[in-house]
Amino acid sequence: MKAYRLLEWGKPAQVVEVEVPKPASGQILVKVAGNGLCHSDFGMATLPKEQGEALGWKMPFTLGHETGGWVAELGDGVHGLSVGDPVVLMGNNSCGVCDYCLRGEDHNCDNGGYGRGYGRDGGLADFVLVDSARLVIKLDQLNPVEAGPLTDAGTTAYHGVKRVLPKLYPGSTAVVIGAGGLGSFAIQLLKVLSPARIVAVDTNQARLDFALELGAHETLIGVNENTTKDILDLTSGKGANVVLDFAGFDTTIEAGIAAVCKGGSYGLVGAGFGTYNKPWFGNLPKDGEVFNYQGGSISDTKEVIKLAEAGLIRNEVEIFPFSQIEEAYDKLHKGKLRGRAVVTPGS
Repeated sequence: MKAYRLLEWGKPAQVVEVEVPKPASGQILVKVAGNGLCHSDFGMATLPKEQGEALGWKMPFTLGHETGGWVAELGDGVHGLSVGDPVVLMGNNSCGVCDYCLRGEDHNCDNGGYGRGYGRDGGLADFVLVDSARLVIKLDQLNPVEAGPLTDAGTTAYHGVKRVLPKLYPGSTAVVIGAGGLGSFAIQLLKVLSPARIVAVDTNQARLDFALELGAHETLIGVNENTTKDILDLTSGKGANVVLDFAGFDTTIEAGIAAVCKGGSYGLVGAGFGTYNKPWFGNLPKDGEVFNYQGGSISDTKEVIKLAEAGLIRNEVEIFPFSQIEEAYDKLHKGKLRGRAVVTPGS
């Protein structure tokens, strides 16, 4: 079968032929229907060897961690799944037995540093192997060709929104910095789950137009020296109750933290590798919080899927055949996608 794989540290991925894996005891073989592309894939291709090995990554491996498909074969001892079931696969890896997993915080599991599509073979292939049935979620209504982005982009946005819901009341303001794949989900989730006024911030006018379509009440173009002032002006000088930063650059971190009101929350999600070099006193939100996270829990993903199945959120995707995978990544890199790019195998 064809697979899009990283073969060497620091080298671009390539399309190569590999054997179809065979499930061992407890494993599940999934025939891939579609796999969403993620900005984090670009970082994986340039990750230094020492950092990758410290995370537990093994080279080579197939990219792809937003995967939907159908159960193709079951290893011995797998229960609750049948061949042919439409499924999506958890974006995060977790062991299921550590303290974090047992508390429902499986996104914090120490095994999360490596997983399917990041250090192990992922879904940009005809078939993918899953180590445990707990990482497989059956679909009732959604098309597995399109559903993969809900497991990462949708889940990540949902985890952040759910965390800050207690800060959002009638008359409150939530700012979403970065209205791309993750931010567009966050805007929808804030609209569905909270009464807050939603402000979308992005450098791309097309994304801001889409944000309005998805439920944002206000938009701001770019992140610059005026962004904090613009947010303060929109909130009569108070500041935003919540800022969720899906970019994570120096400029967005500084502007976002400065725009949070007393008692508010700033959540750093985007992997822009930005820094914050100001002293905490007088700069961080008084009586508020600054937090970061990656991904979301299994229960988060199940809840996102239920919201999508109920028609409460949209999963906007653009489908690319496997033969156009480089074009899909190029459009992602250049910000030319309306929603999420999904690659279908075998074409």
